[in-house]
Amino acid sequence: KFSAFQTQKFPSLECHFTWDLDLSRSKLLCLQDALEDIGPELGYCWLGHIYNLQGFIHHQLGLLEDARRFLCRAAEAFRQLRNTVSDEGPWLVVNYGNMAWLHHRLGERARSGEYLSKVGALMTEYPSPSADDPHPEICAEKAWTLMKFNQKLLAVDYFQKAIRMQPDMVEWHTSRVLALVKAFKKQSLDSDILEKVKIAKQHDPENLYLVALYLEAQAQKGARIQDEAQKLARRVLAKPVSSYSGVKPLLRLYRIHVSMDEAVDLAEEALERHPSARYIKKCTAICYKRKVFSQSNNHLDRSLMDRAISLHKQTIALYPQSSLKMQISLANMYVKSNQRAEAEDAFEELLRRDLDPEEEQMVCSFYAKYLQYSQKERKKSVRFYMRAAAIPHHSFYRDDSIRRLERMSEEKRQPMSGDIEDFLVHLSI
Repeated sequence: KFSAFQTQKFPSLECHFTWDLDLSRSKLLCLQDALEDIGPELGYCWLGHIYNLQGFIHHQLGLLEDARRFLCRAAEAFRQLRNTVSDEGPWLVVNYGNMAWLHHRLGERARSGEYLSKVGALMTEYPSPSADDPHPEICAEKAWTLMKFNQKLLAVDYFQKAIRMQPDMVEWHTSRVLALVKAFKKQSLDSDILEKVKIAKQHDPENLYLVALYLEAQAQKGARIQDEAQKLARRVLAKPVSSYSGVKPLLRLYRIHVSMDEAVDLAEEALERHPSARYIKKCTAICYKRKVFSQSNNHLDRSLMDRAISLHKQTIALYPQSSLKMQISLANMYVKSNQRAEAEDAFEELLRRDLDPEEEQMVCSFYAKYLQYSQKERKKSVRFYMRAAAIPHHSFYRDDSIRRLERMSEEKRQPMSGDIEDFLVHLSI
């Protein structure tokens, strides 16, 4: 049995099991794929963090031996990356904490106790420079992990703590700025954040993701960036395939601030260079989707639509567990190209699935819009807006469904206005 000390230690460990992370199955599956798309080359300095998080994800999905394998790889990656005289250091505290939890869950109490002792020894040998915060290595890993769970501002805070204690880690500075930009991605960056991006870019010139975001921010403020974008495109295409290469923000920059046609051409060039790279295929599919939905139905290019549909089907097959949004986009493309039977089949198949609450809200919301606007089946659309709204989970799709129901209840000739009003009253109780 564990000693009283060891039992008390578990909740206070700094590791993925104690960081209050979103454990919905859909989020974990999407994240699992996203981590694979980082790749070992451009994600090299984060390999220990990547494997640690993969270990945690696999544990939560019930794949315990895979979890053990990833956590062992994390420890080895940290040893190679830090390349110090000692095999051990404060960068292993989170990994050992994860190992203690994993062995505890497996019922291997002796091994769990060994890792708890290792955590204690490391924390004694490498105390934090701050009396109030964990060691900077722990803060940085927590910050990087929180970014992956969309807790961007909290990630900024932890990166700042890490940098304050250990200011010489360039990747921490870069990631802090990336987290800051992504936290405010739905609004134009203010001059203070833009200046931080500029400084980070100067200190980390090979981070082309950061360069793409800087050009995007400049373009939003009216700067002409076409020449710079073309130079950046050549550099990005020469990089190994990775979600960290900058290809995604580069293609977005092209779509919005250069031209949609050039964005599609650039995506096709990237795909030609890396025909088997699923991440490039996904980015190319998104480019085609944006172009398809930017065209009016009267001027729809059939070959463009066929290519978009084909790329979506291929990408869905490559991301079978994390492509729900792309499957909804495919259904909507069937609608736009007047393939109503295919659209109906696609939506019906999605509605039959065992989905997480937010996923179900999303599918119901898009299906309701399809019924309302394409099929003119307002009565049936109301049912699906209600179904999305009735799921007790706060999300954009629930709020949007409620807003649409409120507007529909105010329409003079809406035969279901009374039912909608009753539903909304009960919803607010």
